Amino acid sequence: MTRLSQSVDRVTALLEGADLAAGATVRELLGLSTQRRGLDLSDLSPAEQATLIAERSQELQPSVDALAARITEAGEKGRPFIAKFGIDPTGHEVHLGHAVPMLILSRFQRMGHQVVFIVGDVTAKIGDPSGRSDERPALTDEDIAHNLATYREQVTAFFDFTRAQFRHNGDWLRDVKLPRLIEITAQIPASMPLQRDDFRKRLDAGQGLSLAELLYSVVMALDSVEIASDLEVGGIDQFLNMQMCRHVMHICGQPPELVVATALIEGTDGTGAKMSKSKGNYVPLAAPAGEIFGKIMSVPDRLVEPYFRALSEWRDSELAIVGERLAAGSLHPMDLKKILAGEVTAAVHGVEAATKAREEFAARFSRRVFGEVDDLPTITDLGQSITDAVRALGFAKSNGDVRRVAQQDGLRLVVESAGVQDQLRLTADEAREPLATVLKDKLHGRAGEYYLKVGRRLARIAAGF
Repeated sequence: MTRLSQSVDRVTALLEGADLAAGATVRELLGLSTQRRGLDLSDLSPAEQATLIAERSQELQPSVDALAARITEAGEKGRPFIAKFGIDPTGHEVHLGHAVPMLILSRFQRMGHQVVFIVGDVTAKIGDPSGRSDERPALTDEDIAHNLATYREQVTAFFDFTRAQFRHNGDWLRDVKLPRLIEITAQIPASMPLQRDDFRKRLDAGQGLSLAELLYSVVMALDSVEIASDLEVGGIDQFLNMQMCRHVMHICGQPPELVVATALIEGTDGTGAKMSKSKGNYVPLAAPAGEIFGKIMSVPDRLVEPYFRALSEWRDSELAIVGERLAAGSLHPMDLKKILAGEVTAAVHGVEAATKAREEFAARFSRRVFGEVDDLPTITDLGQSITDAVRALGFAKSNGDVRRVAQQDGLRLVVESAGVQDQLRLTADEAREPLATVLKDKLHGRAGEYYLKVGRRLARIAAGF
């Protein structure tokens, strides 16, 4: 029996018979899941490794059998099997959407293979055109340096960089000579990149398309050539880029890499758009544990199952058990969502932080006793308007955002005394008033602890108005 199958047996026993609403059970489950995230998978056969990878792949090219054969070949030749993931530092935050392929890559590392994490400090200057309706704004060297400053730190929850490589593609791309680039591109039909739907739509709409964007996938392919990649992992939106990598590797006389494309996860706003920084519907890996837990709890119930598939180490058999319990009514959807939030939080911050975040979420939104929450931001400047306070907290990006929350009945003044709360609705007009004035007009000196609630986010108000 493999180590993985032993882990699955232990988790299965919990999922089948335990009360999944109980804090002790959930803590035990999170502990088992966290152990699995670090589990040595080197005792799996090449066929078992390929099957495990395929379970969470939307596309695996050319096939599962080809992956098993490539792993076997590397072992027989006594060379490392090299798995690659690349990310461009177009922003300073890595988010859960990026984590989906990184989780697959972490499995390769635990199988004993060589993982190469590439940060595209050169390709970021072009900007990945995948899915774009227009050209990305150009980034300066200073922008890129700022963005990638903490990338390695943000992804260390998923990789052991004492064994994995963390590289910048500028280390080799800056040395590529024009004759070499011409030699490669001369063997690539112009029709190949123009087959992309996003490019055709932009051209049909009369929008711009630069030569740099057409070359993006070719430049990205040189990363695979440099490291002699056996396999590349990326989101399904990168599938055509990874196809170009295969083609360029063939041109350069190397065996084309295999491709694992993962599903894109929908953003937390439930609009159907993929998770992205540009849409603001993302969960940063650098966010505090309580924020990650709360953001996962805010997603629509229909996203719980795809989030589990994308972001957890659960096998299909384990997901089937919870599906059966949901259908039978022995598991409440809210309890399953709390387990998901704990899984994701524990993956980044550990079991202790996830457990604390779960308890504080219960205090905040279940028992509704805000005084038990010890990590709330505090508003000390009572002379500023509520709108300014909300923006300073980072709970909204603009005055318009605050106005919309108020119009949707999401802006509240809360007074809590002896565990009893009174929540007072604040209007958009009141949001423009100084906080001290609103407190005086609304509360008339009532004793207690004071809070400002903005949607699901909460801040403590300093006493003494």
